Amino acid sequence: MVFLFFMKHQQPIGIFDSGVGGLSVWKEIQKLLPGEDLIYLADSMNCPYGSKSPEEIIALSEKNTRFLLAKGCKLIVVACNTATASAIDYLRVNFPVSFVGMEPAIKPAAMNTSTGKIGVLATKGTFEGRLFKETSKKYTAGINTIIQVGEGLVELVESNQFESEAAFELIKKHIQPMVDAGADQIVLGCTHYPFLLPVIEKIVPPTIQIVDPAPAVALRVKNLLIEERISNDRNQGLWQFYTTGDKATLQILLKRITGNELLVSVIGL
Repeated sequence: MVFLFFMKHQQPIGIFDSGVGGLSVWKEIQKLLPGEDLIYLADSMNCPYGSKSPEEIIALSEKNTRFLLAKGCKLIVVACNTATASAIDYLRVNFPVSFVGMEPAIKPAAMNTSTGKIGVLATKGTFEGRLFKETSKKYTAGINTIIQVGEGLVELVESNQFESEAAFELIKKHIQPMVDAGADQIVLGCTHYPFLLPVIEKIVPPTIQIVDPAPAVALRVKNLLIEERISNDRNQGLWQFYTTGDKATLQILLKRITGNELLVSVIGL
């Protein structure tokens, strides 16, 4: 038994997303848990997930999970709001590891608003999911919630156009109505969207708080590892990166985050 525990705490954490967006979560996990081995899978060939049916998303999430489990992952982070909304209940029932998913950070936005108005930018799949509906019902009574489907934003990030003029125009189209309505909190409900922050900050006044759930997800991963007694406390973990599509944007973002050229393997699933 001691031997099995010893082996499990050395196993990696798996992280998957529909594409490169989950690197915004990977970054926070790596910062908080530097001793953990991390395996990141970008399913860029099938990106975006937001327009797909729940059945399609479940099938893709199951495929991603099986890949990460074959790599020996001890815990899996579904670093995709849409996949969390459609598939995490299924994954938890059908696989013998713990899963940490994404939730739109409506609770902190609702608690911190002074105008009583919050904006939520997310995918269609996230807005239609159980988690968003339940969280909204629980925390936004008496609060005006302005929701906006971020049509086209994931594609901009995936194609390395997240600081382009096209990105500015599209983000302004999506976010300006929230600003005009008096929202003082804007929730980023997709893991791709934090990479658009430099553009978002050009559009919104500094009085508006942009809410990114990634740090809270990283903290949940840390607490779960402690609860299950499978933390790895080395000084520096190992990283692996895989994609089912083009690896160029993944490499660009990794260099931006880490300052280093990192190996990305292209795989077929």
